[in-house]
Amino acid sequence: MENFGSWSVITTNFLIILFIALGGVTLSALLHLANGKWRYNVRYYACSLGVLFPVAFVLLLVLLANGEATFQWLGHAHEEGHHLPGWHNYGFLVARQIIGFFVITGLYGLFIKLQHETAINDSAIVRRRFRNVALLIPFGYVLYGTMVAWDFEMTMMPGWHSPSYGVYHFVSNFHAFLGFFAIFLFLLRATGAATKPVDNKILNYLAQMMLAFTILWTYFFFTQYLIMWYGRLPEEMERFHNMMEHGLGFLFWTFFVLKFLVPFTTFATYTPNRHNPAVIITVASCLVVGTWIERYVWVSGSVDPQYYHVPMSSLLDIIVTAAVLAVSWFAVRWSLRRYGLVHIKG
Repeated sequence: MENFGSWSVITTNFLIILFIALGGVTLSALLHLANGKWRYNVRYYACSLGVLFPVAFVLLLVLLANGEATFQWLGHAHEEGHHLPGWHNYGFLVARQIIGFFVITGLYGLFIKLQHETAINDSAIVRRRFRNVALLIPFGYVLYGTMVAWDFEMTMMPGWHSPSYGVYHFVSNFHAFLGFFAIFLFLLRATGAATKPVDNKILNYLAQMMLAFTILWTYFFFTQYLIMWYGRLPEEMERFHNMMEHGLGFLFWTFFVLKFLVPFTTFATYTPNRHNPAVIITVASCLVVGTWIERYVWVSGSVDPQYYHVPMSSLLDIIVTAAVLAVSWFAVRWSLRRYGLVHIKG
């Protein structure tokens, strides 16, 4: 478990890439179900991020193949009194993660396929089939996101659990996706690469959603913290103490500032900020960075402080993260070009 800090970085990268891929299709489905007119400007860009599913799957296989390096509880999973013995069966964990991944990517892939089909075939049958699949997307996101939250974060610390952790986790990651997507669209517009118009009003809509999810994320964070703190539950509070003290204290308060204080004070207190692209992108960047730090703190804070370190303080952390970013960038660029979403220069 000596290298758990570095494996926590890999786990964090996996979670961020996975939920960016999930977030693109989920946003498209929600906009379709809500009949949001601006979906026509962004839905293909959002779904182009589905190309990150293979990247996430490779990271998933690496994490599952390394057993105890990823899941530190594995070495004592068979001890008497160990919590969730059935859930912590490693064969079951590997099976449900791989099967769950294929089920969710199959569902999301079908949504992307039908979305493209509706653009060339406006028949009632195609539209109804597309709507029915869109209805399944939120359920898939919630169920699969909860399983991922349990396996890669909540149950990392034996004996620790929170009834609201699943929803806290996937709300947090969708919060980050909104920030990432705002940056994504802004860069496509700023470079002149986008083939579809990305108006300031779209960034404004995303800013409003970021504010809404800031409030929602804060609520779910405190629902679990206050119950454990007010109830004086020492076993549950131990994990929060691990995150708020020792070597992770600075990171804990950093992600709290980036994910709550910055977006709330910026967007809630002064309305024109939600119409200013520069301000929106600044807040969006805080959400992405804050969520990355948040994921790392929850994973690494599940063990004794001697087994983790400040992220990006080792060469392995930097190399792995840079490699994931590079592969993801090339994959998204290929997807954008394949579907004619960007102007190809030269």
